Amino acid sequence: MLQPDFMRQAFAVSFFIAVLCPCVGIFLVLRRYSMIGDTLSHASLAGVSVALTLGGVPIIGAFTVTAGCGALIEFMRERIKNAELVLTVVLALSVGVAVTLMSRGTMTRSAESFLFGSVLTITRADMFMTLGLCAAAILSLILFYDRLVFISYDEEAARIAGVRVRAYNYLFMILVAAAVSVSIRVVGVLVLSSMIALPVAAALQLGRGFRTTLLASVAFSLFDILGGLTASYYLDVAPGGFTAIVSVAVLFAVIAVKAVMKHARTRKISSVH
Repeated sequence: MLQPDFMRQAFAVSFFIAVLCPCVGIFLVLRRYSMIGDTLSHASLAGVSVALTLGGVPIIGAFTVTAGCGALIEFMRERIKNAELVLTVVLALSVGVAVTLMSRGTMTRSAESFLFGSVLTITRADMFMTLGLCAAAILSLILFYDRLVFISYDEEAARIAGVRVRAYNYLFMILVAAAVSVSIRVVGVLVLSSMIALPVAAALQLGRGFRTTLLASVAFSLFDILGGLTASYYLDVAPGGFTAIVSVAVLFAVIAVKAVMKHARTRKISSVH
């Protein structure tokens, strides 16, 4: 399976994506911003469409437009105290731009692979750009970890404590844009939000502290994405869709195991008394 160059490149990209997505996703879930991932994934499709229309690099186009939409979300959120409405506006704008450009028929190649994910389209240049963006995003998360955690748990308290909340919120949106833009090549736009939220949701079922939850979400993400990519290769299906199925299955499995263990503890306590 690892003999073809495109599969080795796909696994290298997938590994970094599997680490980056939950690192960003855990902050989104704690802030109750899970749907931002879905909105920005559609914004990335608009970026890909712009890049393909202008003859540019799709990943760069996706990152640029997604970062811009992330900044727009943060800008509007400060003025419109309705997060759901803000996401609807940005989603409508992104889908409108993408569909308009795709319908013109002037793109240099089809954007279909970005909708569903395709390991066949990953080039060596894409791999290096992906690794660069992932490395920069992960380094930023490490450097600003404490402040991002503080803001995620209590934004008002962080502001009172002197943390530059607005600046870090804009920085965080850029990190989300990086995670989204590097992931669409493998998992696709339509299921990308599941890669950001579902491993974190599975890790939260463990009921541990923040650091343990973060590490567990990365472990679940690695299993979901690398397992989904491996299975999709042998089943000859789109990796993004099958990875989403694996992610949901893992989440349900964790919930089931947790329920069984809770029931067993309850029975044990009952038998003692």
